[in-house]
Order: sequence, then structure tokens, then C-alpha cells
Amino acid sequence: MDFGFTEEQIMMQQLTQKFCEKELDYEYVRWMDEHVDFPPDELWQKFVDMGTFYGAIPAEYGGQGLGQVDIMVAYEQICKRSMSVALAIGVTAGFGVRFINELGTPAQREKYLPLIGQGKFKTCMALTEPAGGTDILGAIKATAEDKGDKWVINGQKIFITGAHVADSLITVCRTEKEAKPSKSLSIIMVPRETPGVTIRKIGKISCHHCESVEIFYDNVEVPKENMLGTRGNAFYEIMTVLNPERIGVAMMGVGIISAIYDLCFKYVQERIAFGGPISRFQILQNYLADMYINLENARNLTYKSAWLCDHGKPFHLEATMAKLVAAEGARHAATFGSEIFGGYGICNEYPVSMFARDAYQIQFSPISNEMSRNVLMQFQGLPKSWP
Repeated sequence: MDFGFTEEQIMMQQLTQKFCEKELDYEYVRWMDEHVDFPPDELWQKFVDMGTFYGAIPAEYGGQGLGQVDIMVAYEQICKRSMSVALAIGVTAGFGVRFINELGTPAQREKYLPLIGQGKFKTCMALTEPAGGTDILGAIKATAEDKGDKWVINGQKIFITGAHVADSLITVCRTEKEAKPSKSLSIIMVPRETPGVTIRKIGKISCHHCESVEIFYDNVEVPKENMLGTRGNAFYEIMTVLNPERIGVAMMGVGIISAIYDLCFKYVQERIAFGGPISRFQILQNYLADMYINLENARNLTYKSAWLCDHGKPFHLEATMAKLVAAEGARHAATFGSEIFGGYGICNEYPVSMFARDAYQIQFSPISNEMSRNVLMQFQGLPKSWP
């Protein structure tokens, strides 16, 4: 097995690392975390100029047609500097590109994919509702009623990342009243400025510079041609987005572990206590060793999932494991990284506190760690653990 990157991937890794060290230095990231709810336009444009949003777009639409491993090589460097920025980029470069490229009509692809690459079109995935996220079939109550040449949408979504700045809310809702749940859902692109759309921000402890919001749809009218994919088939079609999403979220966990480990490794050599550097304390070495092991395991699983995805092989189990291992590794790093820093570990002045807060968001998103374990065992042949 070859765990190495190609020369092109190494160059991409180095280029993105240098870019992120310059444009996402921790002072600027801390400023964003305290003052904005989405990356500023000037930072967004710098990512556009670097070609970030062209990565996954096919060449026929002006993109680079990169594979999942290629994208993760660059994405890892972004995740290591700011999970908020990684989320902001992911909801368009990930959700938007996949939804439109894989489910859109030729006209939709020709219209929207070049705009995404140019940084002129932002998206979000409006899936989760107050009744739940993982229980897609049981939780979704938002409806879209067929009115001939248009859809009329009513309902509510919650915890939707980046919806407050998105040009289009890619909304999953029920269109088939009489069909069984798995054949009742459809995907519709809803322009954010459409009358009847109301957005409310939700205060949270994590990812301050990429807000998650609540969306209300009150008799929202959109053209019939705004549907993505096949009517009534969204439950199956969104899996083309949800499984790769787990790879991206796993990489966020990798970024958090890596960032906290590097910060702590440097700090224990600089901090003097009881006559010498605290790096000599056995328990702190154990904390760091566990972080290092978790980092390696999470990174290997994440890139394996990406490789399987690129080669057209099943990867849903590996992606679920990657998300689980990375999320729990990030939580471990958050807990013990903060302890290594002591009082400074909970001060906003030090980036370890931001990463510690951000780590909690991926414990339950896009799938909880507990449900991840249940899904893994279900696919191993054990009984389904939920109704």
C-alpha cells in the first residue's frame, strides 16, 4: 500500500500551507472569531484567487476536476488554521458543487458551477429540522406544494451553516403527500432573498466566524425548474453528498487535533515550572502521545476514505469511522490540550481555547458518535438499533 502523495499533491499541500500561515494567522483568526459571523469578503476573494472553489468543478465548466484526495490535501491545511473557515468553504465547494454537478440539469450546471468557481455564488444545505437531523425520513416536516409552474414551500430548518450569506438555500422538503417516506422528499434551490424566507441566527459556543442559523419558509414561491435531481427521490440522492461530507468533517477533526498538538508540543518546551520545562512531566508526555496516535489514526482513515471515493469503491463505512475517530480524537485533544495550557487554555487570547470549543460541534454533526457506532454494526449484520 502506498501512503505517499504525488508530487502535485505535495506542491498543493505546501502552497496551501504557506497561504494559510499568511492569511489565517491566529491573530486574524481570533479577530474573526470575535467580530464576524462569516469569513470577510476580502478573505473569500483570496481563496477564490487561489482556485479553491474550482477544485472539484469538472473541467468542462472551468474547474480543475480534482479528486477527493487532492481536495483533502489542501483542505487539511485550512482545517488546521480555522474550522469556521473550513466550514464556510465546505458548504459551497462541497455541498453546492456536489448537489449541482451530480443532480443538476445541464442548464443548471452551466449556470451555477462557473459562478461557484468565481466565488460569486454561495450555497448551503438546508436539511436539518427541529425534530432531528439523522432521522431524515421521520424528522422532515417542511413541505413544497406543486402549484403548476412553481413550488410553494412552508416549514422550518435549523442549524444550517452559512445560510445567512448563501445565495441559494438547497432545501430538502416533502413534495409527495401520499408516497412512502423514502419516496416523498425532493431537493429545491431557494434563493435566500425570496419573499417569505426569514433567517434567525443561533448563538453557539463553537465556530463563531461561520454562523449556523434557523430558516423559516412562509409560503415561499420558487420556479418549478429550481428542483435538483428527481422528484421524490431525494432520500437516496442526498447520500451522494452526505457520505463525502463525513470525509470533510473527519478532516476538520484532523485539523483540530493537529493544531492543538502543535500548540501544546511547543508550549510544554517553553513553559517552566518547578525548575524546568514541563515537557519532562510524564503525564503530559502521555497526553501528547495519545494526541499523536489519534492524529495518525484519524488522518489515515480520512485519506483512505477519500481514496476509496476517488476509485469508485464503497466508502460509507470508512467515512463513518473516520468521522468518529477524528471527532473523538479532537475532543480528547480539546480536553487535555486545555489542561496542558492550564489557565491559559480557557483564555480567548490563546488559539487552543477556540479549537477546544470548535471540537464539540463535530461530536454530533453530521452524525452523532453514538449513531456512527450503531450504523457501523448495522452494516456488519447486527440488528438495526433504532425503529
